[in-house]
Amino acid sequence: MATSVYETVLIGTCDGVIDKKKNTSYSTNKIGDRPDLLPVITLQYPICSLCQRGLSHVVQIYCPLAASPYHRTINVFACTNLQCCGKSESWIVLRSQCLDDDIKARQDDRTTPCTESAMSRTDWCDEADDWGMDDEEQEKVAESSAQMPSDSTSEGNDVSIRLQDLCIDGGDQSALEPTDVPVFKSFYISVMEESDLGGYHDMDHENKLLREYEDREGKIVREIQSCGSGEAQEEYEKATAKHGDEAFTSFIKKISLCPEQVLRYSWAGSPLFITEPPSNVNQMVSCCGHCGAPRVFEFQLMPALVSLLSSADTSSDISLEFGTVLVYTCRNSCWKSGSTIPVEEFLVVQPDPDQKLFK
Repeated sequence: MATSVYETVLIGTCDGVIDKKKNTSYSTNKIGDRPDLLPVITLQYPICSLCQRGLSHVVQIYCPLAASPYHRTINVFACTNLQCCGKSESWIVLRSQCLDDDIKARQDDRTTPCTESAMSRTDWCDEADDWGMDDEEQEKVAESSAQMPSDSTSEGNDVSIRLQDLCIDGGDQSALEPTDVPVFKSFYISVMEESDLGGYHDMDHENKLLREYEDREGKIVREIQSCGSGEAQEEYEKATAKHGDEAFTSFIKKISLCPEQVLRYSWAGSPLFITEPPSNVNQMVSCCGHCGAPRVFEFQLMPALVSLLSSADTSSDISLEFGTVLVYTCRNSCWKSGSTIPVEEFLVVQPDPDQKLFK
């Protein structure tokens, strides 16, 4: 984990429906739809390790790291089968990377060049493209990416056991996309620094979300919100005692400035647990299966995302239920030069604290 005193946290919120006429790319941060792969990446569509059904695409995050020459995209998939709900085994997270030269070479190989030019790594979020990494961490990632051995034989092994025969190719997706995998409605994700949320606070919208949460979950969270508004600590303690879960109370208090956030990003930062994690949670996160480096927390999906995950097909009804999903990635962000296969990373699904009440 990062040792810096100040931890940069980026907040992702829904920024409107993606028009079907609009073209998205690997650099688009979005909810739902199908993944937009980097041009050199070929993905065999992932399946659920529990029920063997195809996994639906949940979010796509374009997250290049400072001091690294790579474009970098992370895609998260999940199973919509109710029997698999809330289980980490029914989710998968894939990291893909490539260089500008790889993109240009791919375009040169095509009879019809890509109409969208390769965007710069720094175009994503102005000054936020370093994702909170300090100088020492940036240097480590740059060195590790450059030193990744080219003869690695383990690449793709952890992914291949959970894949279907159907493929998606980053340069020509339309002909190879599976048609029987449920697709979520697509939304843009906009990003801001958590430290800038002071002027963003929208009480009317927050109160509406809190009322909806109370109606759906049966929790009295208004008292918890009062702590985030600077009221007496005594109210916070009463709310904690009433719910009986200090982690949940701290979670609600932390997100009270922007309860509609769908994603929190803090590379090598600290995750925000919705329930008390196991004491050995750090040991539970496995090391990278390719370079052996420890994995670090990178981002998490938030409860507000649940209400946005509806089917893109109005004739079908699909949904996901979770409290938060914590994503951990290789500290070195290792990548084999010339690779076309995504690297599987590690995630932890924490169920909604009230989910067990409805079973």
